[in-house]
Amino acid sequence: MEQRGNDHPIRIIVAKVGLDGHDRGVRVVARALLDAGMEVIYLGLRQTPEMVAEAALQEDADAVGISILSAAHMTIFPRVVDELRSRELGHVLVTGGGIIPPEDVEALEQLGVGRLFEPGTPTEEFVEYLRTEIRRRRAEFAKTEKPRS
Repeated sequence: MEQRGNDHPIRIIVAKVGLDGHDRGVRVVARALLDAGMEVIYLGLRQTPEMVAEAALQEDADAVGISILSAAHMTIFPRVVDELRSRELGHVLVTGGGIIPPEDVEALEQLGVGRLFEPGTPTEEFVEYLRTEIRRRRAEFAKTEKPRS
């Protein structure tokens, strides 16, 4: 898979996975990411982990952002991570936000989920996190990428 360099805009898939129907927050996040110069693909409500991972593959995404308020985070985030890995997209950052207890945040981080944000987090905070983490991941990927013959 060809990975964009640090000079290309960050491309992020943003979605509501599962039956959670509250999308005001995720729309605010998507707008903030667009305003920060990122390419945002908002999949909308009631997505499945498979749909999100397939969109990440098709769109050559750097990151996936999941907004969740339904208390299904311990099911949904691990499934998204697994679906990405099954498509050889383990380098794609999985992040998001919602109502997630601190002990669950730690468990999800151990499974490979990136930083998770609580409601009310300033938009500048998650924009800076994405810029820093994607830059780091792109550099790491470039070091491990095999030359083409």
